[in-house]
Amino acid sequence: MFDKILVANRGEIALRVVRAAREMGIRSVAVHSTADADAMHVRMADESVCIGPPASSESYLSIPSIIAACEVTGAQAIHPGYGFLSENANFVQIVEDHDLTFIGPRAEHIRIMGDKITAKETMKRLGVPCVPGSEGGVASLEEARSLADDIGYPVIVKATAGGGGRGMKVAATPDEMERAFITARSEGKAAFGNAEVYIEKYLQKPRHIEIQVFGDGKGGAVHLGERDCSLQRRHQKVFEEAPGPSISEEERARIGSICARAVADLGYAGAGTIEFLYEGGEFYFIEMNTRLQVEHPVTEAIFGVDLVQEQIRVAEGHPISFSQDDLKIDGHAIEVRINAERLPDFAPRPGRITQFHAPGGLGVRMDSALYDGYSIPPYYDSLIGKLIVHGQDRHGALTRLSRALGELIVDGVETTVPLFHALLQEEDIRRGDYNIHWLETWLENNLQG
Repeated sequence: MFDKILVANRGEIALRVVRAAREMGIRSVAVHSTADADAMHVRMADESVCIGPPASSESYLSIPSIIAACEVTGAQAIHPGYGFLSENANFVQIVEDHDLTFIGPRAEHIRIMGDKITAKETMKRLGVPCVPGSEGGVASLEEARSLADDIGYPVIVKATAGGGGRGMKVAATPDEMERAFITARSEGKAAFGNAEVYIEKYLQKPRHIEIQVFGDGKGGAVHLGERDCSLQRRHQKVFEEAPGPSISEEERARIGSICARAVADLGYAGAGTIEFLYEGGEFYFIEMNTRLQVEHPVTEAIFGVDLVQEQIRVAEGHPISFSQDDLKIDGHAIEVRINAERLPDFAPRPGRITQFHAPGGLGVRMDSALYDGYSIPPYYDSLIGKLIVHGQDRHGALTRLSRALGELIVDGVETTVPLFHALLQEEDIRRGDYNIHWLETWLENNLQG
């Protein structure tokens, strides 16, 4: 068993890992930039090491600094959280080369799933349903037009190394193909250093459904149902729930079994999420995230498991502590992501927290690193907290979410809390009748700048 692990992240996810380790009797090491010297994860960890100035490239993304922090503190393993280096295969290899343990999958699996074309080819080979599209990269505009004619418009042009909504452009008609192709290539080159693109059928009104999987790295795996993450703004999730209101038990068992079998065949270790577009009763693979997801708490709530502790156990070489038959859904859970942003333009608004009060009561969880007097730095993501509620059913979860939002106090900065108050008044949200385009349309009609 590990005696000490280093958490290579910041904010609420770093605090989440520190808490999980403490419950397991494992000491934790927090790393931080100079801007985060007073951060909650630094205060809560057993030890802390400053690894650089505020810029992420010189601190949280500095591999030599993180490895050095392990060496000076005697940490035996590194938990990457999400973001930063969590899906950097080169980092994983360097960690292993220094006789340290990366709490996550092997470098080869991160590489496979980090390239969207390779990921799609791999999943297709493993029996996972995929969106109709090109078999590989598309090299020319002429090839793109020919493929789009075969697939049928609308199509979406995607950068193979893309993510977070960058390098993705829709061509609804042949006249739009040239602009979509050129723009996706240039965005991919600028953001990821890779101009290669591929083409897929663009689904009209799909939902975003993701399957939580967990592998032991030895050919065993389970799935922990699905999450519906369809409420998105600019491809960024803002509201997630489990189980998905549109998915039947039969569909859950079918796609879950396919995903669990796929990661077992890969020999995948730890937590992962296989993401799909879902339309007309069919699932279409889009990508696999080889890390813990921001929205993992809703899965923990309905299954009563601790995914972070399970990550640590599997990294230590232990088998998964539960079987597929042990996993029974209990109730319904919803998470809303609370950002320090100004509405209606969602501009980041860092600043000093003058008062913070987290909601409480049965079935309420607040994952946040805020405290009274804390100054949100301007250098990082604007996510400041995740409010998670659990109820006996979806109606109960929505009611509890409304109550918890009313109790939450974050003074000193503007936040996106008013957005969720407004969304809970919408009949479509209360019915669970929405798709990946719903929120963008609603924002255009209700939050004009």
